[in-house]
Amino acid sequence: MMRKLLFLLAFAFAAMLQAADFVTESRWITASEGDVNAQNTWIAFRKDITLGSIPMKVEASIAAASKYWLWINGEMVVFEGQLKRGPTPKDTYYDKVDITPFLKKGNNEVAVLLWYFGKSGFSHNSSGKSGLLFSAQAIGLYSDSQWMSRIHPAYGTCGDPKPNGRLSESSIKYDGNKDLGEWQTGDIQSGFAASKEIGKAGSAPWNALVERPTPLWKDFGPKKGKYTTKRGTEEDTLVVALPYNMQMTPIIEVDDPEGGRAISIKSDHLFGGGEPNVWAQYITRPGRQKYESYGWFNGEHLYVTVPHGVKVKSVQYRETGYNSEVVGGFECDDDYFNTYWKKTMRTLYVNMRDTYFDCPDRERAQWWGDGTLLMTESFYSHTTSAHAMARKGLLELCKHQRKDYTIYSPIPGNWGSELPAQMLATIGLPGVWTYYMHTGDLTTLAELYPYIRNYLSIWKLEENGLTAFRKIGWNWGDWGDNRDMRMIYAAWHYIALEAAARMAQVLGNPTESEYYRGQMARLKVGFNACWNGTAYRHPDYKEKTDDRVQALAVISGLADKDKYPAIKQLFRTEMHASPYMEKYVTDACFVMGDGEYGMERVRERYKKMVEHPDYTTLFEGWGIGAEGFGGGTTNHAWSGGPLITVCEYLMGVTPLEAGWGRFQVKPTPVTFNRASLDVPTVKGMVRFAYKKSGGKTTFTLTVPEGTEAVFYLPVTDAEKIKGKKEFITSQASLQKEGCTALLLPAGKYKYTIQN
Repeated sequence: MMRKLLFLLAFAFAAMLQAADFVTESRWITASEGDVNAQNTWIAFRKDITLGSIPMKVEASIAAASKYWLWINGEMVVFEGQLKRGPTPKDTYYDKVDITPFLKKGNNEVAVLLWYFGKSGFSHNSSGKSGLLFSAQAIGLYSDSQWMSRIHPAYGTCGDPKPNGRLSESSIKYDGNKDLGEWQTGDIQSGFAASKEIGKAGSAPWNALVERPTPLWKDFGPKKGKYTTKRGTEEDTLVVALPYNMQMTPIIEVDDPEGGRAISIKSDHLFGGGEPNVWAQYITRPGRQKYESYGWFNGEHLYVTVPHGVKVKSVQYRETGYNSEVVGGFECDDDYFNTYWKKTMRTLYVNMRDTYFDCPDRERAQWWGDGTLLMTESFYSHTTSAHAMARKGLLELCKHQRKDYTIYSPIPGNWGSELPAQMLATIGLPGVWTYYMHTGDLTTLAELYPYIRNYLSIWKLEENGLTAFRKIGWNWGDWGDNRDMRMIYAAWHYIALEAAARMAQVLGNPTESEYYRGQMARLKVGFNACWNGTAYRHPDYKEKTDDRVQALAVISGLADKDKYPAIKQLFRTEMHASPYMEKYVTDACFVMGDGEYGMERVRERYKKMVEHPDYTTLFEGWGIGAEGFGGGTTNHAWSGGPLITVCEYLMGVTPLEAGWGRFQVKPTPVTFNRASLDVPTVKGMVRFAYKKSGGKTTFTLTVPEGTEAVFYLPVTDAEKIKGKKEFITSQASLQKEGCTALLLPAGKYKYTIQN
């Protein structure tokens, strides 16, 4: 009870601090004339302020419906500010921006361009009203009716093809003849009028304001695009080859002696996933002009279609994305897997922005089957700033929980159905527990746990112990066919119960932990009653044996070791899992001591996407088109899941304590003669490598300060070990079959064993 009270008090205090970022004088404002709440509306705001001196630090708090760009004294301060709404369906994030470097003594010109989506999608819940909220308390600057504004007349909406209904963004048309010029500086232009005050901080429809939990975007800056030209009878198409699939905004510079001619800007992903996505159009004015379309899209090529008579001076692109970098890495002596890792990293990054995406083109949706894998991929590769993305997403998932305790995905957005299998995976070991182990963030775990407990309360066991089937929402277990859904649900339920038992224990609730253990014991009995001697099958299931079910049974512990020989054999004949669930099959192979075959299966199944010369990212399905599943995008990061297996099982690097205070290195050095892995943990970089040569295997390991490693050499005869043997430990709890355990403090180590 005391813990709960303290948590509530802390939450209330945090809310007070956030509310205090906006002074009482701050008002939500919009333009006073025109249809300010229409779809795809752009509003220009100006405010001048005179400063006699510059405070040591001036921080602006800014909220917008839906996105904004900020200039001070003509200099861009924020390129695309504001996250899509959250963390609840009705509340709104806000940014905190240090504007000190951009201020000067005397007159300061503050300009904001607002983009109001005006519609919901799979990644955004519309507020229903455009609006800007601004507060810089240190200089007494706040949004009110004294700000001048107008609907920007140059912005409009492209014609066909219209973006599919999953996207909240519109395709942007810009008429250069209606351009406002340098409206961000100089005298405020005609057409601007006093802004309309429409609400206080915290008022509906924007409601509670929550400080942005992730960093502002990383802006890589404009880069010149090289292009080839396809000639046409009336227009030419410039084909710009981008270095890789990226989130970018196109920039064109042209000269048109006449004006009034339409330039279309599209990417090769306009129909990524089968349905139209976003594109851009620019209408020229007479003379030389430069234009950047601020609505990002993605792809590997840009297609700029230019009417004859318009001279192109340059085509550029600005890459932006989540502010995190790939600093970890995997490398080996097999080019296939090196390419696989490289494509996985590219796919992961193009799917990180406001949220984790399933894809950056068709949906931009935070589906949590995808999210669990993307999150873990980032733990093994990205700077720890990526952890904020994971925390944000998990909190959004739980804070969207309904009164009946269901949770659903994708969120945030206008999707309204539960996906039971994905939900169980996310609240279970692959999702929330993995987040906790990699970050050590007990506070967030405590915040998530009540939602998880409530969700598990609606999952029941039948009299025989098997999970009762819930015919609700979207009963999706995976793409593809031959899905034994009763067994898939039961296995994911078991995995979620295991995570809940661990959470309850670390949060000081042993009674609840014991309850979940009891549920697990009953479920295991019911699950194993479905073993037919060669595989797990539900009695009502009539199709081919589901490899997914066998994989989940192994990695969860539902299947005892006596089942392994039959399951190993089954994996060689049954291949129904999509690229999403294939990761768990690979895990199971390693758990059963069949890692070599697991890697062979990865090589064969992912071959088309890994070796495809035209794509720098991985596919949603096993191929493109009919082989693509669900629309078949070519940039689904879930297809990198087996590389988590490489990190956790082949290289064997996993945290044993939350936050990496103690971690394990238990390699299974198959497939490669040489491999290395760098993992950027919250404690520092873990570096591990092995090399086979001349009948020996050499291992090197760097253990960061503040940690210790339990290192398992795959040999039992200590005489075959060359290295610092004083670290060999006899602790009974650390012993594993077929290995020699070493307990290593911070430092660098080298061990060689005779094969």
